[in-house]
Amino acid sequence: MSFFALEYVKDHEVAREIVQEAFVNLWEKRNTIELDRSPKSYLGTTVRNRCLNYLRDHKKFDRSILDFEGLDNGHNYVEQDHLVTDELKVRIEEATNALPDKCREIFLLNRMENKKYHEIATELNISVKTVEAQMSKALRTMRIRLAEFYNK
Repeated sequence: MSFFALEYVKDHEVAREIVQEAFVNLWEKRNTIELDRSPKSYLGTTVRNRCLNYLRDHKKFDRSILDFEGLDNGHNYVEQDHLVTDELKVRIEEATNALPDKCREIFLLNRMENKKYHEIATELNISVKTVEAQMSKALRTMRIRLAEFYNK
């Protein structure tokens, strides 16, 4: 098990300590744990989870992997994020402007002024069903026009 933990934490002492804690934990809870799988499998999962917790808590990772993958250029992501954000803002404005007048008005009241459908209906003297229909139309149009920004 120590070699298994070592793959995660890259430190012999820490790996041994994690495995020892996992064994002690299993022993202390031996009467209350219902093992629906083998003890080895239970220990493996426990050790893995403790290793991941250790890495999270100590924020340790292999910098060489980041370098190899080209992921160590944090500033590059920020710059790219700004470009994508700026492009997205422009595309949202274009998509919003392309909506029919009443549809755009209802969409902006809901999304920009955070008004509820019944508030919009009262303000514009229309039915809530009309607001729902116009919002569905607006959202469908926005989804189509902004499809390239999904799942990025």
